[in-house]
Amino acid sequence: MSHFSIAGLQLNMPCGNNLAELGKEIIKIKQRFPWLNMIVLSELCSYGPEKKYATSFPSVAEEFFCKLAKEHELWLIPGSQYEQDGEHIYNTTSVINDKGEVIERYRKIYPFAPYETGISPGSEFVVFDVPQGRIGVAICYDLWFPEVARELVNMGAEALIYPTLTGTIDRSIELIMAQATAATNQSYVMTINAAGDLGNGQSIVVGPDGNVIYQAGMGNEVIPIEIDFACVRRNRENGLHKLGQPLKSFRDNPVTFSVYQENNPNSQLKKLGKLEIPK
Repeated sequence: MSHFSIAGLQLNMPCGNNLAELGKEIIKIKQRFPWLNMIVLSELCSYGPEKKYATSFPSVAEEFFCKLAKEHELWLIPGSQYEQDGEHIYNTTSVINDKGEVIERYRKIYPFAPYETGISPGSEFVVFDVPQGRIGVAICYDLWFPEVARELVNMGAEALIYPTLTGTIDRSIELIMAQATAATNQSYVMTINAAGDLGNGQSIVVGPDGNVIYQAGMGNEVIPIEIDFACVRRNRENGLHKLGQPLKSFRDNPVTFSVYQENNPNSQLKKLGKLEIPK
């Protein structure tokens, strides 16, 4: 079998300890859809986007979700929470398998600077294997950087999952980015946003052909979908409608991109001003 079932939970979670409510929602959704293999939550849903809740890992929340995963034989990507590691704070998500084991942790590479202040960027990309295929995970603003998705795909990811917390008017742009990321990487893309006071919803799931499988509204929603890894492999091998094969073309083209060369004297990016909140 090449199919794997995932539900995204788009929920209104305030600042504070939301673990009990999230646990109830996970149990309820698993009972309603017993065929689910994985549940994905939104970014910073456990406590909200306040650094006062930063804690070392393994955290109380992570252990709580591990217990849930084991009891219900369910993979979990439980959004993220702020991780305190020495003097650094990271925005970190855990990947928990259906045995209740943490198999990976991902630290957000692109914090939402200059607004997400005091958060250090991670430096390691994360992909992981489920029995049917390979999944890559990133967080929210990482979607704005195509290099993140391309690196995950280069590591074998066939589906890309982004726990998200967007409450700003640029969410409509992120929906377009999700489609473009799926099409250019011939991959499923799933970005699960929060609803309510902190997020404006509109979670989206896109297929490896770039077409929208489902787009949520702005309120609480459960988004159960089934991804087909064989469809990804077929698209990558033959191209969409047996036409464009962008991953092969990227691999085979000999061009060297100057933007990635260190100490490039012709880089126009260096002429841009400081990364700060506009005045």
